Amino acid sequence: MNQQAVLTNMRNLQRYGLGAPLLLLLILAMMVLPLPPFILDMLFTFNISLALVVLMAVVYSKRPLDLSAFPTVLLIATLMRLALNVASTRVVLLQGHTGTDAAGQVIKAFGEFVVGGDYTVGIVVFAILTIINFVVITKGASRISEVSARFTLDAMPGKQMAIDADLNAGIITQDEAKKRRREVAEEADFYGAMDGASKFVRGDAIAGILILFINVIGGFAIGTLEHSLAVGDAARLYTLLTIGDGLVAQIPALVLSTGSAIMVARVSTTQDMSEQILGQLFADPRTIGVAAGILGLLGLIPGMPNVAFLLIGTLAGAAAWSLHKRQQAAQVKAAAPPPAPRPEVKEIGWEDVAPVDIIGLEVGYRLIPMVDRAQGGQLLNRLKGVRKKLSHELGFLIPAVHIRDNLDLKPNGYRITLMGATVAQAEVIPDRELAINPGQVFGTLKGTPGRDPVFGLDAVWVDGAQRDQAQSLGYTVVDASTVIATHVSQILQEHAHELLGHDETQQLLNRLAQGSPKLVEDLVPKVLPLGAVVKVLQNLLRESVSIRDMRTIVEVLAEHAHRSQDPVALTGAVRSALGRSIIQKINGLEAELPVITLDPALEQILQQSIRGAADGVVPVEPGLASRMLRALKESAERQEAIGQPAVLLVPDGLREFLARFVRHSIKALHVLAFGEVPDDKQVKIVASVGRAD
Repeated sequence: MNQQAVLTNMRNLQRYGLGAPLLLLLILAMMVLPLPPFILDMLFTFNISLALVVLMAVVYSKRPLDLSAFPTVLLIATLMRLALNVASTRVVLLQGHTGTDAAGQVIKAFGEFVVGGDYTVGIVVFAILTIINFVVITKGASRISEVSARFTLDAMPGKQMAIDADLNAGIITQDEAKKRRREVAEEADFYGAMDGASKFVRGDAIAGILILFINVIGGFAIGTLEHSLAVGDAARLYTLLTIGDGLVAQIPALVLSTGSAIMVARVSTTQDMSEQILGQLFADPRTIGVAAGILGLLGLIPGMPNVAFLLIGTLAGAAAWSLHKRQQAAQVKAAAPPPAPRPEVKEIGWEDVAPVDIIGLEVGYRLIPMVDRAQGGQLLNRLKGVRKKLSHELGFLIPAVHIRDNLDLKPNGYRITLMGATVAQAEVIPDRELAINPGQVFGTLKGTPGRDPVFGLDAVWVDGAQRDQAQSLGYTVVDASTVIATHVSQILQEHAHELLGHDETQQLLNRLAQGSPKLVEDLVPKVLPLGAVVKVLQNLLRESVSIRDMRTIVEVLAEHAHRSQDPVALTGAVRSALGRSIIQKINGLEAELPVITLDPALEQILQQSIRGAADGVVPVEPGLASRMLRALKESAERQEAIGQPAVLLVPDGLREFLARFVRHSIKALHVLAFGEVPDDKQVKIVASVGRAD
């Protein structure tokens, strides 16, 4: 019942946020109020227990952020230890003349049992512990904390860019991106806090040394002057009490310093510290075998401690042999089963004629592990993420990507196909990561030079251990699976119009008919054939216009199909209805739209050429076309250089011709018609292209 009441009170303190304030008040009270020896024993025992609990929590944590409160715990434990030093010093100086148990049994035990009642030995042991804590552990941990904090802050921009790259490639969702950004910020805060917390530990070690000398000198003076003790008795008594007090404080301090050093020195993995050490240090039986051989040779030398060396060498050799046998058994078990007998040859049929893959990905033999989940391959999951993201953005279901190996490719090569035809190919290094130069970096990396297959940027293939260094220098670092997934995403966006056919369009109409059956029924096939609807949707996708708003698209088609069934004219009408979303994708929610226009004389020439066009071929004088293309390209590049979208605003009758004219030469240029700009959107002319440009 009492235990249940204590747990209830602790929950109430946690609920009302009183736990931490009460603990700090108790720490301050220990510095001011005199404490009886029994309470000191309890508090010293609790201090040692707290240090051990913190050390075990550090050892069994898998990554530093699992103990993000560690800097705060370190500060509170340091304050508690200093408060106990003040409280015990008061008792030692006031009651030390009564005997070695004046400050409690814990201090007495450490002063008599641990150092054998010899204060000279006690001083030496205390000095050794202090040197270990101050010079070795605390100093090293402080340096690691400082370097980790600096490199973590330097690597933040690169890590943020990597998260954005994964998000854009559809590898992660928006929620996962927020979680990873939060973890990056927490990591920077943690190492910054650890850099400061290590100074508390260092200051605590210095304070322990000063308190020792103050207690010894003060106790000797009080014992001889106030209590008339002999010089030898006063020196022995107060020194033993001071040494016991110092050891009781230094041992938890040493434990916490060790925990702090382990925390900042370890690497984030899915294993705790014990699993990391056993899995990495003793993974190769040769390391243990060589050590066993050396110990055996030393054990055969006359005059050496032969029994110890031979015993340990024999145990190490047995461990190496056992580990070697286990690894051999595991390799035999993992060996591939014998090939199955060849099937009997049957007569061929239509099932032997394989259809062409709509989307295909062929990989060389060294890339096969990337698509094998049994070997930890992540490419399949990345491609699913790409399909999900693009299906949401474009408005129709992207077909599955069929992956197969191709021995005709280079070992590290891959090929992307659409309808059986190759549209892109490149190479990656599966066991390395690609550090992409986004345009401004602060150093060079050692690795294999390469090029980003998506944007054509210079890059370097580096080892995974160089990832943090590359990010701190400003590189965007992605693994090989992300490179391929991003490349596939780019290809699918550029060729989205080729992926939409009659079946996909019918599926879109069927989904729309569930909510608006009359609208679909009145359009297809009564007014407009399905093929015309497919052509309009393909025209929209060709110019990166989403078809998610099928209701608006079908309503516009139903309204204009009575006047014209020309897919180009119908596409223009649909674009005008979708103008707000088209401009929002180009320029966001900005109130002003910067545009490039054509000189009126040039517009008149182009309109006359379109009216005289035959069989869809617009006759434009080659010199004029070349000058116009060059001027539009220069204007688009100027807009990109200042971080604004490149938009060409033209009359409705010229939009489709000019969109085809610049589609492959100036991919960054968006061609809009006057009718696509909403009435509430402000237009700012930033350049005008004339026939003489």
